[in-house]
Amino acid sequence: MRTPLRTLTAALAAAVALTACGGAGQTGSAAGDPDAPLRVGVSPVPHAEILGFVADELAADAGLDVEIVEFTDYVQPNVALAEGELDANYFQTVPYLEEQVATAGYEFVALEPVHLEPLGIYSDRHASLDELPAGATVAIANDPANAARGLRLLEANGLIDLADTGEAAPTVLDIQDNPRELDITEIEAAQLPRTLQDVDAAVVNGNYAIEAGLVPADDALALEAAEGNPNANLVVVRDGDQADPRVEELERLLHSEEVRDFIDQTYEGAVLPAF
Repeated sequence: MRTPLRTLTAALAAAVALTACGGAGQTGSAAGDPDAPLRVGVSPVPHAEILGFVADELAADAGLDVEIVEFTDYVQPNVALAEGELDANYFQTVPYLEEQVATAGYEFVALEPVHLEPLGIYSDRHASLDELPAGATVAIANDPANAARGLRLLEANGLIDLADTGEAAPTVLDIQDNPRELDITEIEAAQLPRTLQDVDAAVVNGNYAIEAGLVPADDALALEAAEGNPNANLVVVRDGDQADPRVEELERLLHSEEVRDFIDQTYEGAVLPAF
């Protein structure tokens, strides 16, 4: 039985070097080789923690080696997967993946939902959404998928009204009613927690909120609802690799009761199982 390998590459610079320089001395992925480690790109929290639990506690008994590579942004994991430096990644939602496929032409396949990180509205200045003044500055993510998700959360809480865009993701240009004249500014998602000292409120992705020491269930002025939410996080592979036995085994382990219990006990509602 092989021992699971858990390698954490925490710096974005290292991740960029990995993709740009053929792995900076690392070999590429070995798709389909049942004896090769399965290289999976992840965001640090909670993805690396969840996958680390699988690698440390479950993978050995299943004969699976998992090599974890951390990325600190939402762009490089897909670049690395497309260039063959990863076998899979685990950091994104289907709406984000669809936007990436549309813009970059990736031939990727999304597997089954694993967990949901509720998007939240946070503020260091105000104790409730009712306190947001006229002209308040509200920061949202600047990538199309998460911007749309943030705008919908603002709308769900009565702060704005959006035009009906059908299946298209709404943008700030689709705000048709803004009664408090909110100044909505778009910022790179990973930077949103740092903006809280400078803005009235920010719509922050769950993983970045947790990394910043925020407790979504306690600190958020509003959270996304879990029921019917299409924004669950999942494993993504290149089209054709979904039948790789290592990928199939990883999927089985990620959707196990052990992982469900780990998510429930570790995150206490800040991260929710989606299976």
